[in-house]
Formats: sequence, C-alpha cells, structure tokens
Amino acid sequence: MKKEDLLNDDFLKQFKSGEELTGFLKQLQKRGIEKMLEGELDSHLENVKNEKSSSGNTRNGYTSKKVRTSFGESEISVPRDRDSSFNPMIVPKRKSMVDGIENVIISLYAKGMSNSDIEQQICEVYDFE
Repeated sequence: MKKEDLLNDDFLKQFKSGEELTGFLKQLQKRGIEKMLEGELDSHLENVKNEKSSSGNTRNGYTSKKVRTSFGESEISVPRDRDSSFNPMIVPKRKSMVDGIENVIISLYAKGMSNSDIEQQICEVYDFE
C-alpha cells in the first residue's frame, strides 16, 4: 500500500461530521499510544513479546490508565513488567497528560513511515532512544 493511499479521498469521504472524524482520530491516537508503549517495553526488556528474557524480568499483563489529550480523555492499556522497573517515556507513571503525541501519531500513520523513520521521529520529539 502506498502512503498516499492510506488517507485517500474515498477514505476521508466516509466521515459525515466533525464528530465522526474526531472519534476516528481519538481511536487512532489510542491505538498508536498503546503500540508505542509496547515498543518501549520491548526495548526495556530487550526482547520481543513471547521471547524468553535474558534478565528474568518478563511481561506481566496490562493496567488501565486514563489519559487526557487534545481529543479528550481516553482509557489506554499500559503494559507491565514483573519487576515494576518499566517507566514509560510517552506516558510516564503517575502522569495523565499526553502533550503533542497526537500530532506525532497522526503524522506516522499518514506518512506510512518505516520503523526507522518512526524511531527517528520519536527521538526528535521526545529526546530519547
């Protein structure tokens, strides 16, 4: 699929009101945040889901968290680790605001970026690897 086809005119025509478009963007943002958190945990544990960890620390389910964004409040699933040493950078522990993340997520989906491009974008925006 070409990146131009991702948000083509036919796709955008399905939204009949601003509320429908906002609802779609809110869902897109929620899924994007959750996937970014998964990637952060992969990096923290230095393995991919369902692989054995060399450190002994493993995934331990999810917790629900309410976050506030420019699209309103959303409930996201935050992955956990057994040692509780995972401290997400995108949505830090004991924080409920996500500043500017919606612009990053929308641009990542709209541009059809590769993993290395996404990594570079996140490094620039959040100043971490």
